[in-house]
Amino acid sequence: MTVTIKFWSYFRDHTHCESTEIELPDSATLGEAHLAVLNQFPALAAMKNSTLKAVGVDYQDDDFALSNGDEVSLFPPVQGG
Repeated sequence: MTVTIKFWSYFRDHTHCESTEIELPDSATLGEAHLAVLNQFPALAAMKNSTLKAVGVDYQDDDFALSNGDEVSLFPPVQGG
């Protein structure tokens, strides 16, 4: 299956792109997609445990089952002042 990964905030700076498409097995989870992205963009690895992940408009856990054509958004942790 193919899913679109969208990068937000300074994740765009680290990846040098707004989005990418990745190929995954049909039974892939959000956590597996995140690992595939970290392999492609190792600059994001240091933020692995604090990355917020959404499928469509809803935040999801790593065990969320993905479907072909899903749009995954990766966000850095929220910062405030």
